[in-house]
Amino acid sequence: MTKVIRDLWILTEDGTAVFSRIYDQDLKVQLFAMLMSALNSFAMEISATGISNFELNNMRFDILKKNKMLFIATSSPKFKKKFILNELDIISKQFFELYGSDISNNWDGEISKFTDFIKVVNKSVEKRVQSFLDNI
Repeated sequence: MTKVIRDLWILTEDGTAVFSRIYDQDLKVQLFAMLMSALNSFAMEISATGISNFELNNMRFDILKKNKMLFIATSSPKFKKKFILNELDIISKQFFELYGSDISNNWDGEISKFTDFIKVVNKSVEKRVQSFLDNI
């Protein structure tokens, strides 16, 4: 099956990665989270909306901001940004449904609380991608 979203991070605005599904295990998750938070803060100084996406080589990073969280996905540039952002929106809704829309009220800082979200992500994304591919 084609993976539309390759890597996925869910970050707090201050740069804490509460969840990640990454395939390059050499990538340091918390270092990436802090970098993305810093990039977003810098972009917000220039533009009210901050950073929404960027590309490196043959990989695009799309960013959805919701409830003071950053949902970041990597994908091939061949997939439309709108499609990836829709996937991130669905993932964010599932995340907030499961953990609440304001995790700062229910969260003690322990990221292991979010480990089981991998099951939701994998099941949900694979189901929608297969449906998309079946309709091509």
